[in-house]
Amino acid sequence: MPKKEISSYAKYSGLAIQMILFIGLAVWGGMKLDAYLTLSFPIFTVALSLFSVIGILFWVIRSLQR
Repeated sequence: MPKKEISSYAKYSGLAIQMILFIGLAVWGGMKLDAYLTLSFPIFTVALSLFSVIGILFWVIRSLQR
């Protein structure tokens, strides 16, 4: 494999790992907030996961345009 293909593979796999970790952290934080506040509907889990996905999409689009 040429060096350029390896570096692009590393770049995109690192991007995917960051996306997964960020969304997972947001969901985990939302679950902890919902449990702490003893809410009947998991509003923080839903809201934080939605905002994290939207934020990650904007971040990925910006980083791919460079």
